[in-house]
Amino acid sequence: MFKFGTQAGSARPTAESIFTLLGEGTHWQGEIHAGANGLRVEGLVEGTILSEGQVVVGPTGVIKGTIHAKHITVMGRVEGIVKVSGCLEIMGTGWVEGEVELTSLVVDEGGTLQGTCQQPVRPKQQEPVPLVPRRDERVQDRYAPVVAVNSGTNGAPPVSYPASQKFERNRF
Repeated sequence: MFKFGTQAGSARPTAESIFTLLGEGTHWQGEIHAGANGLRVEGLVEGTILSEGQVVVGPTGVIKGTIHAKHITVMGRVEGIVKVSGCLEIMGTGWVEGEVELTSLVVDEGGTLQGTCQQPVRPKQQEPVPLVPRRDERVQDRYAPVVAVNSGTNGAPPVSYPASQKFERNRF
């Protein structure tokens, strides 16, 4: 019925997507730059993990420190600061403790998230401000300017002509 990991674009890790493995019994102190390649931790890492791809913490894996990654799957234990640009997935045996910033979260039955969890603050999209051109860039008026020939004195209504039309003053 359910076919996890078989659909295109599945978030579940596959063996082919993991390029670096820190095996069980390994103790790493310091900083790890995994790039876009996958990283799987089965040992102990104390420090910082920076990855543009995915990080998998296996059932025997422990990370104490900071993780910045696109996708994190936890089956072991993570303590510290976790910043995920994509999805944090905590499996049934997984434990995450600390400050978590993420876009989406999946916690299986038995998984634990203890601490603070928040989504990154995205700036609100503002209403577009109408562009008002400078005075010298404005489009010419739709109607040509008019010129009044007489002022409407002595009971006669004023007569208006387009400014572009030539007229003679003494013609009336």
